[in-house]
Amino acid sequence: MRQLVLLATRCISFDLTPMSRSRMRPGRAARSRATSHNTTSGPDCRYAAAFLVGALALMPLTASAASCTRKGVELQVLGSGGPELEDKRASTSYLVWQDGRPRVVVDSGGGSALQFGRAGAHVSQLDAIFFTHLHVDHTADFAALIKSSYFEDRNRPLPVYGPIGNDYFPTTTEFVADLFDRRHGAYRYLADLVSGGEGGYQLVAHDVTLQEHEVRVIYRSPPLGIPSLAPAGGSLADRSVAARSPDTVVSATKVIHGGVPALAWRVELGGKVIVFSGDTNGDNGNLELLAKDADVFVAHNAIPEGETGAARQLHMPPSVIGRIAAAAKVKSLVLSHRMLRSLGHESQTRATIATLYPGPVAFADDLDCFR
Repeated sequence: MRQLVLLATRCISFDLTPMSRSRMRPGRAARSRATSHNTTSGPDCRYAAAFLVGALALMPLTASAASCTRKGVELQVLGSGGPELEDKRASTSYLVWQDGRPRVVVDSGGGSALQFGRAGAHVSQLDAIFFTHLHVDHTADFAALIKSSYFEDRNRPLPVYGPIGNDYFPTTTEFVADLFDRRHGAYRYLADLVSGGEGGYQLVAHDVTLQEHEVRVIYRSPPLGIPSLAPAGGSLADRSVAARSPDTVVSATKVIHGGVPALAWRVELGGKVIVFSGDTNGDNGNLELLAKDADVFVAHNAIPEGETGAARQLHMPPSVIGRIAAAAKVKSLVLSHRMLRSLGHESQTRATIATLYPGPVAFADDLDCFR
């Protein structure tokens, strides 16, 4: 195969040499002469060239990260890792920007508050915070974000949305109260700050309750400049009306992450759609609905292909990610929540996904920006 590639390269290698200016007729644009440097021709050359074209067609597309431009809608990855410290990444967190203003945070894992500051964001400017679930690697820096707001000037409520609880996990409202409740919160000294007292604002928690296969609008932001924020309910079909507004529209659905109450989120803003899978095994069919026609689908690549046991019950292998991305017809795929067991398998992961999903794929690192 290597010999075929070399042969094909020689067959189609050309130099474009501008014609001598002295030979140009007045008023006629310069032309170029294609000069071949190979002596190979005939059937061998045609076969090799055809091979190279076919190989290039089968290569997976690559989505590339860049620095945020602060123009339009951009997704910034604050934390691209999981719960391990050895992966040298902040744990899961994402920030959605619009024209240089931070609008939405999804999850706030350990180390992500520092990245939030490095990104130049301010809690005072956020519209809302959304949790996919309440594992430590998705929530550990939430309190740090709230404490940082003490040194800012926020004068409007900050809504926080997340899943309901069960015997092993609190509801989102209980989780927030466990941190900041005036009598029993671990950080009760911040109660005045987040209860709407003098110089503070209201931190308003909401539990998101959904049916097994329900996809519903959970939140709409008011137009910029309007101080009040309120949740909104409605079917996914209501988005066709909301899309004509500059406001943020956020929808949710339930996903399977073992026995952990978990959600996936869809953020629609400025004509763009960004979907966050959260941690899930991808087996209940809801992501295909939530991610339909998304501009960016952030999927968690916590396990390699072939993983079994408890890890597979919690997370999607690349083949499931590719199947969902293809079914939802997403425009680009960003792989995050990268763990030690999936790091180093990028080539295999990309190849597996490419057999199912033909679009661009990127592997996220901390502070990467996608648009």
